[in-house]
Amino acid sequence: MMLSLFNPWVLLALICAFLGVGAVSYTKGQDNEHDRQQIEIAALNAKARETEQVMAQVAQTYGQTLRKANDVAKVKEAKLRNDIVSSKLRLFVPIQAPDCPLQAPTDATPAVGDTETRAELDPRIAESLIDLTSRGDQAIRSLNACIDQYNEMRDMK
Repeated sequence: MMLSLFNPWVLLALICAFLGVGAVSYTKGQDNEHDRQQIEIAALNAKARETEQVMAQVAQTYGQTLRKANDVAKVKEAKLRNDIVSSKLRLFVPIQAPDCPLQAPTDATPAVGDTETRAELDPRIAESLIDLTSRGDQAIRSLNACIDQYNEMRDMK
């Protein structure tokens, strides 16, 4: 029995050998690609965790800053309320004086300072205005802190 290259069994053995080498190479390549992807995923996950920790720290910092600003504002608001209640501070609003048929003498000198006609606000109304403005100021501080935090985190990417 002579083994020649054109023998069908030899050709079949060569084809099987080539297919086996190709299958092993393909499997090895798949394993290498899988390992490479797992390493890349692990690196990206580590970077994401690091970014998440930095963002959490930024959020905590902005939260503390907002709490401090709100505390300072509450102290100022409490002082303002106390001053209104104790009459140290009075709130006035300008009013339009009714037309008066009597005329002042032409040689009368105007009073020194503000000559605008004003009316004093009732302390309850003043309290309501203080409450309204303090809620508005608190909302503005919260919004500004949110915007600043968003802008800082957006730039972290």
